[in-house]
Amino acid sequence: MRVVESFDYLVIGHVCKDVTPDGFLLGGTATYSSLTARNLGVRVGVITSAAPDFPLRETLSGIEVLLLPSAETTMFENIYLDGMRRQVIHAVASPISSASIPPAWRRSKIVHLGPVAQELSPDLVEGWGGALVALTPQGWMRRWDGAGHISPCRWKRAEQLLGTADVLILSPEDMGGDWSYVKVFAQWTKIVVVTCGWRGATVFHQNEMRHSPARPVVEVDPTGAGDIFAAAYLIHLEKTGDPWGSARFANCVASFSVEAPGLAAIPTSEQIASCRV
Repeated sequence: MRVVESFDYLVIGHVCKDVTPDGFLLGGTATYSSLTARNLGVRVGVITSAAPDFPLRETLSGIEVLLLPSAETTMFENIYLDGMRRQVIHAVASPISSASIPPAWRRSKIVHLGPVAQELSPDLVEGWGGALVALTPQGWMRRWDGAGHISPCRWKRAEQLLGTADVLILSPEDMGGDWSYVKVFAQWTKIVVVTCGWRGATVFHQNEMRHSPARPVVEVDPTGAGDIFAAAYLIHLEKTGDPWGSARFANCVASFSVEAPGLAAIPTSEQIASCRV
């Protein structure tokens, strides 16, 4: 593939197979975020790794994809009980490092590092010039045992990475419910956003905290909502420079995503257009 473009929005991380009682759904931060960004009308690139049989180009239509070789595709099973998610990981694709980045792609306006399974090298946070660099670090904040059962873990090299990044977006689940992380993270990076599902999102910026409530909806499946929020937040932030209004916009966009299962929940251009700040 001849790679020559830079992008408005570039997301790096594993695409995934999500195991459900009805079979496989395609998932992962790179999938949900890139499709949302596409529907927001910007030029989108994805760097990921997966097995050759993964139906990536059909799924990510209209998106430039750099698919790195891997024997396996990362595979998760998400189990929801009483509003809580329990995860099991069944396979992990090949890691991704800065050596995989085409030089032209380093001119992208927004760079979203979205690891899901410890797959991104820390050196990926550097070398992006004047880009808006954002981290959704859930994949750096989870570990798994021999049976694949996932639990929270300490984020190694967090201070180093956050000192280079512009935006951190994470959930209480990523932090194992320990909100003391937020106070520390907010000292290291410019903007921290904590997404709390139906309760909305809280933004920490310049020693100020503001909460933005979510639009009331009937929840069908929350999978991917945080990734959809992240794409909407970052694109609105890059356009407006407003960290507070971007949360209100992203809450609205993400609220549509819980009303249907899997990729059927990706907000359409028409739904996105209805969101006003």
